[in-house]
Amino acid sequence: MAFPKIGNIAPAFTLKNQRDEKVSLKQFRDKKNVVLYFYPKAQTPGCIVQACGIRDSLKNFEKLDTIVLGVSPDPVKKLVNFETKQSLNFDLLSDEGHVIADKYGTWD
Repeated sequence: MAFPKIGNIAPAFTLKNQRDEKVSLKQFRDKKNVVLYFYPKAQTPGCIVQACGIRDSLKNFEKLDTIVLGVSPDPVKKLVNFETKQSLNFDLLSDEGHVIADKYGTWD
């Protein structure tokens, strides 16, 4: 498993969010700070706690000019359900096949 090195440019990606829109890391470069968090499966107890904690803290991220992107191997349809059931207020990205998670060294 290889993690990106501190100081290196983060691996690029384009993934679909829960609204079936393409989201690219490069669209935020030099505009926003980005927090990527990877989770294994929507609607599981640990992932719910994690996502709701981010939801409840989003204003603190925004004060730091930071957006949060959640990345999982779930299909877009499942992300829509997760967003709706948990009233999430940030983008969830579908990484079916966990290609991006592999690039970031978060999938084992």
